[in-house]
Amino acid sequence: MCKNHGVAYVKPGVVEVREIEYPKLALGNRKCEHGVILKIVSTNICGSDQHMVRGRTTAPEGLILGHEITGLVIEAGKDVEFIKIGDLVSVPFNIACGRCRNCKVGQTGICLNVNPAWPGAAYGYVEMGGWVGGQAEYVMVPYADFNVLKFPDSDHAMAKIKDLALLSDIFPTGFHGAVTAGVGPGSIVYVAGAGPVGLACAASCHLLGAAVVIVGDMIDERLQQAKSFGCEVIDLKKDASLADQIAEIIGLPEVDCAVDCVGFEAKGHGADSGKEQPATVLNSIMDITRAGGQLGVPGLYVTGDPGAVDEAAKKGSLGIRIGLGWAKSHYIHTGQCPVMKYHRQLMNAILYDKVKIADSVNVEVISLNDAARGYHDFDRGAAKKFVIDPHGMIKV
Repeated sequence: MCKNHGVAYVKPGVVEVREIEYPKLALGNRKCEHGVILKIVSTNICGSDQHMVRGRTTAPEGLILGHEITGLVIEAGKDVEFIKIGDLVSVPFNIACGRCRNCKVGQTGICLNVNPAWPGAAYGYVEMGGWVGGQAEYVMVPYADFNVLKFPDSDHAMAKIKDLALLSDIFPTGFHGAVTAGVGPGSIVYVAGAGPVGLACAASCHLLGAAVVIVGDMIDERLQQAKSFGCEVIDLKKDASLADQIAEIIGLPEVDCAVDCVGFEAKGHGADSGKEQPATVLNSIMDITRAGGQLGVPGLYVTGDPGAVDEAAKKGSLGIRIGLGWAKSHYIHTGQCPVMKYHRQLMNAILYDKVKIADSVNVEVISLNDAARGYHDFDRGAAKKFVIDPHGMIKV
């Protein structure tokens, strides 16, 4: 029997690689003959993982992390018809059955059958259905015929694997933020946050034809990364207001649309830049988006945050200026990205050289044993996307 190792959450600030059970086509006592077992080619560290590792969720000790998975099919259940052993596939982080009313209309981020707690599930994430995470050597993927995206040519895919590794979450999530904010040809857009999702969103805005993409952050290294592929940048540590800094770039203190790629661990701007203020980004993007504009919110907000700054925020209740958004007739779109809505099209954009998303987010490939260092560097604000290569299959 093959051994398996995975990245486990130990306690706030600590992860370690542990020997874990080799996957079976089952979840507890429940058979998963519709599933496949993958030898993992790449599995990424996500900002959502980082929230758990910081102790900002109710994640239990020993949880195997990881929901951004690309892998090689090495075993398939008897009910799998169209995915074959040897296929190289991308796995959406959303686990979806393909059968419920939400899946049938493309709302795969809120599948009704894969999580007994509430709609929506993911690999290796707290309260998301109990599915084992993919920061490991091997993982089981259920409902494989529906869930996975097969790459049409494995050799071509491996040549672009650092880009294709981002199809499981970060690239579609950033793209979803741009789409739901209404970004299109000629748009002037503000992206809050220059972490990997924010950088992927900014690259997506360019792909969608935006005229000006402005990215705001407080980490100089991340702002330089945004500038490297044609973005205007705003240093949110400065005392000048966000509106005034936008006006310095485009002559007006407002944009057509905005995207929150930060989420619930947001910090204040200017003099308050070191203080956590979880509603800061939501309020600021309502302030600087024109009347009738759209706001995409792919940044994560949670129903339970034990490390929050006040009792309301611990339950996900924030001081949002909804009256301002209402007065400006803003369209606001929140929630998980339904990855399958976009991943095939974005795969083709990568394969046919329309986007170099790995360059935009500054991918660094690391080993499974180096995962703890990846989490540490990511937590300190490194302008990188860490892609774990458990079997040494990626040419660096």
